[in-house]
Amino acid sequence: MNISVVIPLLNEDESLNELYDWIAKVMQSNRYSYEILFIDDGSTDNSWEVIQRLSKKDPNVKGIRFLQNYGKSQALNAGFKEVKGDVVITMDADLQDSPDEIPELYNLIANEGFDLISGWKKKRYDSKIRKNIPSKLFNAAARKTSGLKLHDFNCGLKAYKKAVVKNVDVRGEMHRYIPVLAKNAGFTKIDEKVVTHQARKYGVTKFGIDRFINGFLDLITIWFLSKFGKRPMHLFGLLGTIMFLLGFLFSFYLGIDKLFLNPTGKLITQKPIFYIALVTMLIGTQFFLAGFLGEIILRTKSDTKRYSISKKINL
Repeated sequence: MNISVVIPLLNEDESLNELYDWIAKVMQSNRYSYEILFIDDGSTDNSWEVIQRLSKKDPNVKGIRFLQNYGKSQALNAGFKEVKGDVVITMDADLQDSPDEIPELYNLIANEGFDLISGWKKKRYDSKIRKNIPSKLFNAAARKTSGLKLHDFNCGLKAYKKAVVKNVDVRGEMHRYIPVLAKNAGFTKIDEKVVTHQARKYGVTKFGIDRFINGFLDLITIWFLSKFGKRPMHLFGLLGTIMFLLGFLFSFYLGIDKLFLNPTGKLITQKPIFYIALVTMLIGTQFFLAGFLGEIILRTKSDTKRYSISKKINL
């Protein structure tokens, strides 16, 4: 199979028929073998009924329905587990991503050897204050932290080599950082392509300030996991050693001062530096314990179920 199109969605029943017709037209005109996988992330409208009707009309349409809303990352994770195409395309269901971009994206992956191509919505039709300015700040921080020179990490329109989606674990709200996850997994041929961004035709945006804040927190998490996720003792052990040595040096100085330099002076317990030394050594010990616990958890952890699927279509 040439292409798998993965579309996570939440309450997009108005746009699904139009989106399906558009994708099918592009696929058939280019003679691609394909599948369209809709992941219904707990919609409360008629989205699942629309997917069911489309699947009866076209066996290339497949669906996954979550019991409740788990988030875009979990939807992508479920979709990635099921895809069969050599090239995987992800896009949003709100018609702001153009299926006409698919042939060029497919060519970049299948024929030019890229592992991942991220869309760049250079010209946007979103609110500048609510979305554009926060997105620019967010992308600048992501570029600085990850080392990837991408302009639009959060663009839903992306193309992947099949091996990429089978080797990245998208959890939490990490869908924004799939290029970073791919890089950390060893895929280095990552680039971007300017894509068309269209104004929303139906429904309302799901973007809010909480997603912006969560994006920065997730960025810090990914940076930490990429550096120390497999060796937490390297970070906590280093911090613990530094803190404990500082406390020990303070204590050593107090002992020398009391025994030899000023034996008739104040009691050690009457000096503030004594308590600073004590607290510093305690913090150092706690950092050590955190490192040991991290190493133990890393070696004994088992994956927990992150979402529940109620129904599947054609899978």
